[in-house]
Amino acid sequence: MTEESGRRNLRMPNDDQVFAVVTEMLGHSRVTLRCADGVERMGRIPGRMKYRNWINRDDVVLAEPWSFQDEKANVEWRYDESAADQLRREGHIE
Repeated sequence: MTEESGRRNLRMPNDDQVFAVVTEMLGHSRVTLRCADGVERMGRIPGRMKYRNWINRDDVVLAEPWSFQDEKANVEWRYDESAADQLRREGHIE
């Protein structure tokens, strides 16, 4: 983190990932996501994240849509509140 600007280098999506906001908790490691590409998807929280990162409603996450079923996606990363604020300031998410 640079002292003068307060900007951190954050994990950015690669070609097959999108930013998303959790809109609803469905249970059984499933969430509803509003993705930056305008599609609402059902997101799956993988086991490697399930117990380490608690994901809540209105969290900003990085999602990877399934190649064979575009209405579903895996949650790959969860941004903390300060990182989400930085993404909003820089115009990556709304």
